[in-house]
Amino acid sequence: MKASLKNYRQSPRKVRRVTDLIKGKSVERALAELKHLPKRASGPVLKLLNSAIANSNEKDNLYVKNIRVDKGIVLKRSMPMAMGRAFPIHKHSSHVHIELGKKELGKKS
Repeated sequence: MKASLKNYRQSPRKVRRVTDLIKGKSVERALAELKHLPKRASGPVLKLLNSAIANSNEKDNLYVKNIRVDKGIVLKRSMPMAMGRAFPIHKHSSHVHIELGKKELGKKS
């Protein structure tokens, strides 16, 4: 039960703020939190979570086992400035990988 999102055009630092909120939580709670979170990354992460749920055979007792945000490609641009100078602009992107697990009911550890 895995899904991934490649080359999402937002910096990994900003996306990690959203993904850290749902790590280890049940799928129902993660869906509810992402729907009401006022961050730009919450929409694509919600879509990715729904994709991972659709990839699984089981629909109940699922939780977010692991969610990882890696650095993607960096587009290098330049901003023209006065007197013929140019300053660099780096446009970061992210790769998001999610893995769902099934909770074991009735098992004591």
